[in-house]
Amino acid sequence: MKRKHKILITLLAVAVTVSLTTVPAFALTESEVQDQVNAVGKEVVTGNLFVWFLCAIAFLKVSQKIDSFMSSLGINVGHTGGSMLAEAMIAMRGIGTARTFAGRGGSGGSSSGSGGGNTFMKGGLSGVVSRKVTNTAINNANGSKSGGLGGMAFNSSLSKGGGFANSVIGKIATGNISSTGSISGESAADSLMSYMGYTALGPDAESVPSFSDVEIGGGHIFATETNDEHPEGIAMGMYHTDQYMPPEGEYTTVTAADGTSWYKQYATDTVERKPHKADDGSIVYEESLVKRLPKAPWRKDKI
Repeated sequence: MKRKHKILITLLAVAVTVSLTTVPAFALTESEVQDQVNAVGKEVVTGNLFVWFLCAIAFLKVSQKIDSFMSSLGINVGHTGGSMLAEAMIAMRGIGTARTFAGRGGSGGSSSGSGGGNTFMKGGLSGVVSRKVTNTAINNANGSKSGGLGGMAFNSSLSKGGGFANSVIGKIATGNISSTGSISGESAADSLMSYMGYTALGPDAESVPSFSDVEIGGGHIFATETNDEHPEGIAMGMYHTDQYMPPEGEYTTVTAADGTSWYKQYATDTVERKPHKADDGSIVYEESLVKRLPKAPWRKDKI
């Protein structure tokens, strides 16, 4: 009986200590959360929330064990935890994610453990979650997959021209198409509007262009831009300054929402010659003036 009494006192002391230490965690205001997001970025906050979520699950599991033990002592307690099926699904998903990242990090690396082959736990659990969310968002942006936490975060950020969406678009815009893919189709115009900072200006902004036939990826961006000067639309090409040499002819240097610099060119008047056969059987050329993009500049890695 004395042993049970000591155990009960110890459990009550642990419960009081946990309660005192966890109260500040729930005393967060919306403004404090927003300040944290502005200070460290949405990716870090997402990772921290996931860590907090895992800690909460661990706390509930410990509480469940304490409840079971106190019930054996004849003390009525509340039930904590969920169904075994739900907990098993959460555990299996976590194991699957860990295997995926471990497989990616270990492939191509040496078995000696030296070097940076295994990057599974780089940046801790927060880094793992951040990379998982970002990769999911990239897959949503390039159309290879849809859904998931990263997809929801990307779509929400894209509608506001937020930093998370622009970061994802920038990774695709400057990345290798074989690994990050490209953005085209219906969502590409919205992506370019956000990436160039126009979406963040709001719906009432004036002199804002629109884009169509957009293709983003591989260090370049192509689109048809409609603006006040070209209401009928004009072809436009952009080239990442870190990947391309300056183009020939007239161009401007613009800065995207993620801080990267791009050479920007519009289509110029070009003489187009089309051959056709004359009545006497000779080949003659019909010339016309059309607007075409200048020749793409040289890539720096090809020189």
